Amino acid sequence: MEDYLNDVKIMLGLKKDDQDELLKLIIKNTTASLKVKLALNNDNNIPDSLGYIVTEVSIRRFNRLNNEGMSNYSQEGESITYQSSDFDDFAADIEDYKTQNDIASKSLGTLQALNPYE
Repeated sequence: MEDYLNDVKIMLGLKKDDQDELLKLIIKNTTASLKVKLALNNDNNIPDSLGYIVTEVSIRRFNRLNNEGMSNYSQEGESITYQSSDFDDFAADIEDYKTQNDIASKSLGTLQALNPYE
């Protein structure tokens, strides 16, 4: 988590530690959400090749604080539009990872129908 914290702080231009607890919570929640999307269990770490997603989504989440639930925000001529999910821009990378690691087929079970009239 400390690597993510340092990367996020550098990208946000934060030099002090007064936001660290908030950033750690955002990073923790972002990591948990990405693990769900990658079908990883709690014992698995985010693959290094996808670690940038944690950093990028954490920054988006931090920048959106106090504007939760909004799809648009306007103030003094500035307009911001939020995506429905912070992970939308990374959907292809997430799917590529799952395909390369055959995760989709592992998570699907077999459905069998029984005919009660036989």
